[in-house]
Amino acid sequence: MDTQTQAQIFLSDQRGCSQLDFFRSYHSFNFGSYSAESREPFGTIQVLNDDALMAGHSVCMQLERNTDVVILPLVGGLEYKSDAGNGFLDAGQVLILSLAASMKYEICNPYETETINYLAIWLINPSGRSRSGSQIYSFDFQTKNSLLPLFDVAASNSFNDSSFRAFIGRYGGRQEGIYPLYSDQHDVRATGVYVFVLNGAFEVQNRLLHERDGLALLDIRHGEVAFEALSNDAMLLLLEVPLTESSYN
Repeated sequence: MDTQTQAQIFLSDQRGCSQLDFFRSYHSFNFGSYSAESREPFGTIQVLNDDALMAGHSVCMQLERNTDVVILPLVGGLEYKSDAGNGFLDAGQVLILSLAASMKYEICNPYETETINYLAIWLINPSGRSRSGSQIYSFDFQTKNSLLPLFDVAASNSFNDSSFRAFIGRYGGRQEGIYPLYSDQHDVRATGVYVFVLNGAFEVQNRLLHERDGLALLDIRHGEVAFEALSNDAMLLLLEVPLTESSYN
């Protein structure tokens, strides 16, 4: 049993929530008026919001710091407008907007009757240097039993000096997987992994996670994250991110 890895579970039903007549947002970490001591940001991940936007409406966000914004549609497609560019994003695509402090982005639901659901993840650029830009990556939502790379910002010259990686996977019941940390080549204490369950249930590093639960991992044993799907068509999102000093407190 893994007794070395430090872990914190972020239960779905304990997330913060902001709600308007046309918009609902669940917050895995502190956001807006929601603040809890146990929900501090994890490494460079400042925000992980699970958003639902009703048909014909839009929502606008403004950044306070240099930030890489990741938008991942889960149900339906969406239109986006930003200081770094405009466009349309469909299921099976992920958008990264690199925005400087005070820049804005807007998410629009283009449908007449359908509510859309998407993740909005904000990753802080700690270097202080910033350049705006946008890039879309595609992946196959139907591929099963393997982790698919969403993007690798560390390998891209299109973004800021932050470094993070993200993977998505759809698994059948009792299918297992292992994610080897990239940073294990260097210093395992300099990185952390955040796992977010999109559908179904998983056991990750011997911790049970249900739909929309999250798990933050530090000092990962043997430099790898092991998981097993406990239901059919279970889906997870995995992010490897640089840590900050406060991540160990």
